[in-house]
Amino acid sequence: MSGPKAWTEAAVSALIGEIRPLLAAQRYEDAEARLAPLLAGSTSAPLALWQLLTAALRPQGKLEAARAIQQMIATQLPGDYAARYDLAETLLLLGDFERGWREYRYRYSLAHTVSLERKIQRPRWNGQPIPGQTLLIHDEQGYGDTFQFMRMVPWAKRRSGARVVLEVHPDALSLARRLDGWDQIVTRGELPPRFDRHCEMMSLPMAMQLKLADLPGPVPYLRADPERLAHWRQRLAALPRPIVALVWAGRPSHLNDANRSLALSQLAALAVPGVSLVALQKGPAAAQAAQPPAGMPIVSLSNEIRDFEDTAAILSVVDLLISVDSSPVHLAGALGRPCWVMLPFVPDWRWLMDRPDTPWYPHTRLFRQSRRGDWDGVLATMRESLLQWSAGQS
Repeated sequence: MSGPKAWTEAAVSALIGEIRPLLAAQRYEDAEARLAPLLAGSTSAPLALWQLLTAALRPQGKLEAARAIQQMIATQLPGDYAARYDLAETLLLLGDFERGWREYRYRYSLAHTVSLERKIQRPRWNGQPIPGQTLLIHDEQGYGDTFQFMRMVPWAKRRSGARVVLEVHPDALSLARRLDGWDQIVTRGELPPRFDRHCEMMSLPMAMQLKLADLPGPVPYLRADPERLAHWRQRLAALPRPIVALVWAGRPSHLNDANRSLALSQLAALAVPGVSLVALQKGPAAAQAAQPPAGMPIVSLSNEIRDFEDTAAILSVVDLLISVDSSPVHLAGALGRPCWVMLPFVPDWRWLMDRPDTPWYPHTRLFRQSRRGDWDGVLATMRESLLQWSAGQS
């Protein structure tokens, strides 16, 4: 199949039918090998085939090639918001914040997110000073996103000069009360007071033109509740130091959960001499702590954790959190607590590529897959690092 005349509807349909099963089976190299020669030099190939090629390239870490194609698609189909969101994630993953935040505004135009968008009859704040006005800043997505971008609320307060009303999910409310930068705080679902402009928490980077050099800002910006802190210090006092908390699975409903979550049995290598392990895991995976792998003693705190206040206090008591990409990672980062994160070969956009640290959190260390699906390699490296770290704690 080559040349403009070859791109018949039947031929394209047949090729799509051939490629999609390869992508579903994560045979990305095979999909690329089939598509790339056909599309090379073509000026008439349907954009649907180019989109399939990006779907094959990106999981392989071929991000520059994927970005070029995604930019071409966005130029030719500016109204394809799903394509523009895909471009945004690639740009942000590559650290191109200037363009990435602009494209990221299309995140609410997808089939699974359109219902989340707030239909607010007030203009969105554009980062300009608005003294004498009221600015509503509202959270929007997962808890990890909220904890990560809460840092920008006091920045927005200073930049805008406005009276800031902060709206957050009820589960994050008490933590948010100890955040700087707001004048009034309300819970999501509650009628906010009158406001002049609004901004989603994850639109603050676009409004304020956030750059990598601006990060991390003051850390910590969240603090544990003193009463919970006292409780968990007493609860964990009998455990020998150092104490390492574990989270091995994220929220099952997350679209990328299969690429980030593990089983506790896969973390058996982290049972090193002299380290006390505690489980912070919530959700269905928490039950795995009742039958840990052989040679891995672990104290499960899951049933004792009532809310994020407990999690924050525990993170403030233990010496280290080791976790997959999950909300406790961002909570630990916001608290300024040490954290090690296990990341897939191509991670979520916020972790960037090819670096062992993150500009978001100065006390967080990243352990990345060196090849797709290789968690054993990650955990072997993490075990060696844990042995060295624990020796330095004594």
